[in-house]
Amino acid sequence: MASDKPVDDLTEAEAQRALARLAAAIARANTAYHQADAPEISDAEYDALKRRNAAIETRFPSLKRTDSPSEQVGAAPSDGFGKIRHRVRMLSLANAFDAGDVGDFDAGIRRYLGLSPDAPLTYAAEPKIDGLSLSLRYEDGQLVYAATRGDGETGENVTANALTIAQIPQALNGAPAVLEVRGEVYMSQADFETLNATGGRTFANPRNAAAGSLRQLDAEITRARPLSFFAYAWGDLSEPLAATQWDSLQRLASLGFTINPLTRRCDGVAALLAHYQAIETARPDLGYDIDGVVYKVDDLALQSRLGMRSTTPRWAIAHKFPAETAWTRLESIDIQVGRTGALSPVARLKPVNVGGVLVSNATLHNEDYIAGRDSNGQPIREGRDIREGDWVQVYRAGDVIPKVADVDVGRRLPDSVPYVFPDICPDCGSAAVREPGDSTHRCTGGLVCPAQAVEKLKHFVSRGAFDIEGLGARQIEMFFADDLLPIHEPADIFTLARRDAANLGKLKNRDGFGDRSVAKLFEAIDERRRIPLTRLLFGLGIRHLGEVAATDLARHYGSWEALARAADMARPAAERHLAADAAETEERARAAEAGRRAEVKKARDAVWDNPPVDAAARAAWDDLVGIEGVGAVLAVSLVTALAQPRERASIDRLIGELSDITPPEARATDSAVAGKTVVFTGTLTRMTRAEAKARAESLGAKVAGSVSAKTDFLIAGEGAGSKATKAADLGVTVIDEDAWIAMIGG
Repeated sequence: MASDKPVDDLTEAEAQRALARLAAAIARANTAYHQADAPEISDAEYDALKRRNAAIETRFPSLKRTDSPSEQVGAAPSDGFGKIRHRVRMLSLANAFDAGDVGDFDAGIRRYLGLSPDAPLTYAAEPKIDGLSLSLRYEDGQLVYAATRGDGETGENVTANALTIAQIPQALNGAPAVLEVRGEVYMSQADFETLNATGGRTFANPRNAAAGSLRQLDAEITRARPLSFFAYAWGDLSEPLAATQWDSLQRLASLGFTINPLTRRCDGVAALLAHYQAIETARPDLGYDIDGVVYKVDDLALQSRLGMRSTTPRWAIAHKFPAETAWTRLESIDIQVGRTGALSPVARLKPVNVGGVLVSNATLHNEDYIAGRDSNGQPIREGRDIREGDWVQVYRAGDVIPKVADVDVGRRLPDSVPYVFPDICPDCGSAAVREPGDSTHRCTGGLVCPAQAVEKLKHFVSRGAFDIEGLGARQIEMFFADDLLPIHEPADIFTLARRDAANLGKLKNRDGFGDRSVAKLFEAIDERRRIPLTRLLFGLGIRHLGEVAATDLARHYGSWEALARAADMARPAAERHLAADAAETEERARAAEAGRRAEVKKARDAVWDNPPVDAAARAAWDDLVGIEGVGAVLAVSLVTALAQPRERASIDRLIGELSDITPPEARATDSAVAGKTVVFTGTLTRMTRAEAKARAESLGAKVAGSVSAKTDFLIAGEGAGSKATKAADLGVTVIDEDAWIAMIGG
C-alpha cells in the first residue's frame, strides 16, 4: 500500500494520490475540530498525517496542492462571533513523534544557525495542553479583547466569555503598553465529568467541552462552566518581556498569569527527552489533558534569526505522546468524490472511543487496500480483505482520519461478500477509470460531475482564495442546486445580484436570507471584485497549484494578462515536455541496466530536438519552470488547464466580472533588493543558505534557483561554479557575500 511506504520509496504518482487523500482528510478534521468542537480524529493522528504530508511535499515540491494542509492553520472563524485580525499570526507547531525526530529538530536548528553539534543550545520545555488557543490583548494594562486562533490570521471575538475565567486578569500592573498574551483554555477532567453528568449536550472529551464552553454566544453559559487558562507565549509587544523564553514566562507570572509548573529549562536533546519521560509518567495524575511536550529555543534572539515557515516556527516543535487503537464494526462503505474526481472509499463505523475521541469514520484509501493488497499487488494484512459488516481495528497514528488497520475474519458474518469497487461515479453516473499505474479511480465527468463542480466552487470561496463572507460551503451547495439562481461556475457568483434583481429580488424570501443578509452578501461579493493575483490563481483550483506556488507565480509575472500570455506561449513546449517524458519512460523500461542510461537521455533529447520547438515557446517554458517552487509538473498542469476551451472560457468569464487584479505586495519596499531577483551559489560563510534565502525574501527580493537573463544579482560564495559562469555570460551582476551583506544593511 503506497500510503504505508516510506516517503523516499514513493513514486510521483503515489505521492500525488497520497497528498490528495491527506488534504481532504485534514480539511475535514480542521472543520470538525476548530468550528464544530467535535473532532473526528485524535490530535496524535492528525499531527502524524500533517507530518507525512509535509515530508511528501518536501520530496516532491512540484506536487504541492492548491489546498495543501502545510499552508493552513486551524479553520475559518465561526459566523456567530465578531472577527478580530491578529496583529501577529497565531501559528501551529511542527511535530515530533520519537527521539529521532527530536534529534533531527535540534540538528536542523544547528544547521540553520551554523552551530556545531557540541555547541551549547538551551530550550524551554512545557506540557502541551489539550485545549483551545486564546490570545489576550492588553493596552496600558487593560484587557482590550480576547480572540480565538481561528485560521491563524483572523479569530473570533470571545472577550465577554474570557472575562468569566478566573485565571485571566482584567488589568495588569507593570506590563508593557501593548501586550498580547497567548495561552490555552482548558477544562479539568473532574469538571468535564461533572459537566457531562448534568445532562444536555454530551462532550467527547475535556478539550471539546472547553472549546464549546468558550465559544458560547451567551457568556452566562460560559460563566457556569469551570474553565482555566495557562499562559505560554505572546504576540504583539510594545517592548520585549525579557531576553529568553524562560525569563519571559516568569515575567508573565509576575503580572498575574498562571504558568504551567512543569515548564523547565533543558540543555540539549538528552535533557529534553528526560523531561518528556518525566511528564509522560506524571500525565495520569495531572487532572487535565495534555497530548505532548513543546520544546522552544530559549534565546529569543535565536528565535528571531530562525524565524517562521509558512505556518510553523522553526524554533519550536511539539513532541507528541503515542496514539491508540480500537475495534468496532464496519457498518458500510461509502464513496466520496473529490474536487479532482478521485473516488475515495470511507468506512462508516459503529462509533467507538479511541484515545478520548469518538470515531465514526475511517479512510479505506482505495480499491487495493480494501482487497488486501498493496499497489504492487503484494498482500497486506496477510491478504485479508475488508467487507461491510466486518469487525475492524481502527488505527489512530498514521493517516489524517483514522484508518482501518486490520480485520478480524473470525468474526465475519457468514453471508458477507467481497466489496466490489464501483466503476461508475456515484454522483454523476460517468465512468470511473483507473489508469495503469494508478491506485485511484477517477470520475471522467469533469465539469458535468456535480461533486467535482461543487468542490471546485467550495475551494473558490475558501479562506485562501476569494474568501467571500456569507458564502461558504453550505451556501455553495444550496446555490448549486437552485433552479432560479444557480451558481455553477465562479462567474455566476458575481452575476448573482443582477440575476436576483431580474427575478424581483426573490433571494431575500429564501430560508436563511432577509433584506439585511442579502445586502451583506452582495456587498461581500462586490468587495472581492478587487482581488490579489495570488488569491485569484489559488482560487482557480488548478491541480498542484497551492498558495505558495500561486504567490511565486504572481510575483514573477505581476499580472494575470502576463501569466496567461506566458502559459499560452509555453503550450507547445509543455506538450513536447510530456512527449519527452513518455519517450524517456519507454526507453527506461528497455534500458534497465545502468550501462544504457545515456540512451534514456538521448530518447528524451530526440523528442525535444526533432523538430526543435519554437524559440519563443521554449523560452516561455524555460522561464515558467525556472521559477523557484514551480517545476515541470505544476507548469504542465497550469498550461493544460488554461488550454482547455471550457475551463478557459469559464476563467475568462470570471476575469470579466473582476474590476482589479492587484499584483502581490513585496515584503519590503524600502530595501535595496526589493523586487530584485537573486540567486545564491557556492558556500556562504557568514550565514547559512537557508538563513540567507529567508533574509532576502523578507526584504522583498525574489530568490530563484537558477540564473537567467532576469536575474539581477548572483551572490557567489566560496566554490561558485557553473552558475557564476552563466551569470558572466548573461551579464548578470555577480557579488560576493560581503558585498551582499553590505547591500542588505548587515
